[in-house]
Amino acid sequence: MTTAAAPLSRASTVPAPVWARRAAHAIALCAVPSGLWRIAMASGVYVGYSDQVLRDVFDIPGWGIAYVVGLTVIAELAALLPLLLVTDRWRPLRPRTLAALAWTVSAVLVLVALWQLWVAFAVESQTYMSPGAAQTVWGFVFAPLCAIPVLMTAVTWSYTKRIRAGQE
Repeated sequence: MTTAAAPLSRASTVPAPVWARRAAHAIALCAVPSGLWRIAMASGVYVGYSDQVLRDVFDIPGWGIAYVVGLTVIAELAALLPLLLVTDRWRPLRPRTLAALAWTVSAVLVLVALWQLWVAFAVESQTYMSPGAAQTVWGFVFAPLCAIPVLMTAVTWSYTKRIRAGQE
């Protein structure tokens, strides 16, 4: 049984610029270090928190493991969203709907990044982790996440520009 291919819109024939493709791939890679750090924390590897803090605050071992691993999986899957904006292989939504969703995600990412910066420097988050090397490693591992809102906004802008060019 064969299926008729839907005609390609002109927007899908306009390829994404190289910089947008690289930025979309960079977003996917920016989420990896923090995900590996969370997996290490869930696995019991010392990441700067004492055993008591892991038990009392994060419920590790326990349901906290499912939460931390689940958060990592969701973050990694979300980091793959920009790849939909630079490829024509699979489009789950119409281009305008995908563009609106991408702009919404970009706005949310900017707000979350600002919130995370505030949390990172809040007194409560500083008291749980051991000072020194553990905080330095934590900083290097989570720093790439700050680039995601900027990269996502750039990729979304490029996608929207290509969609508009395809409709003219």
